Amino acid sequence: MPELPEVEALTVFLGGRLAGRRIERVQPVAVSVLKTYDPPFTALEGRTVTAVTRHGKFLDVEADGLRLVVHLARAGRLHWRRTLPDTPPRPGKGPLALRVRLAPADGAADTGAGFDLTEAGTHKRLAVYCVRDPAEVPGIARLGPDPLDEAFTAEVFAGLLCGERRRIKGVLRDQSVIAGIGNAYSDEILHAARMSPYQLAANLGEERTAGLYAALRETLGGAVERARALGEGAEGAEGKLEAGRLAAEKRSGMRVHGRSGQPCPVCGDTVREVSFADSSLQYCPTCQTGGKPLADRRMSRLLK
Repeated sequence: MPELPEVEALTVFLGGRLAGRRIERVQPVAVSVLKTYDPPFTALEGRTVTAVTRHGKFLDVEADGLRLVVHLARAGRLHWRRTLPDTPPRPGKGPLALRVRLAPADGAADTGAGFDLTEAGTHKRLAVYCVRDPAEVPGIARLGPDPLDEAFTAEVFAGLLCGERRRIKGVLRDQSVIAGIGNAYSDEILHAARMSPYQLAANLGEERTAGLYAALRETLGGAVERARALGEGAEGAEGKLEAGRLAAEKRSGMRVHGRSGQPCPVCGDTVREVSFADSSLQYCPTCQTGGKPLADRRMSRLLK
């Protein structure tokens, strides 16, 4: 799933290509992804894109007062093309969910540019909204502060953790507490902070809270820079960029997430995993839990 760094890179990439361009057609293909109906998505047609911004993991394309808001979820993908196919998309054929085509621009090399939103698999969670105010999107209305915002200071972070009786892994992933961090980067942040994912947030203390804040800012900041560089280099001669590639390539810079069974790049210990119903976490016992493996209840049941 694309998280804050990948969506931030996509925001910058699209902002440089959409701003000032007029939307010619909005073609919904899969009705299931459309989460609003008033105003209709066709109301975006003829409007000029004025900005592309981000709210946590939500992508926000503003066009003359209306917003096309996208949440890619786990299997959603955004495919930028300098030249979209001329044939109209056919509902029910393949993973295509929605197509946005730009009007030709004076002096622009891409006369049929735009982007497709697709979703593979059976679990359909890709969400697209057409709203006048991003706060009309329930997921955005519930968001906590953005961890890369200048106002997100160490003091603000400490205040968010104060009184939290949950495990720190869950707190970092809670979008109503901090916007944009998911399963992957919470693993990376906790490894950088040398902290167990099972540590209670309220029991960290001042020094460990400060260390976790520093790890959070450094991890996300570095990931954003890598994702931006990848995004600018990924378009290539064919004029394509796939958001799925940004999400897949993010693992190349990760130390523990997605690397169960491999050596920790810091200490050499084996990266371990704890599995849950629909996800898993990865960690290094030596770096994070004093050498003690965390209980994996699902694996324990299998061994009985």
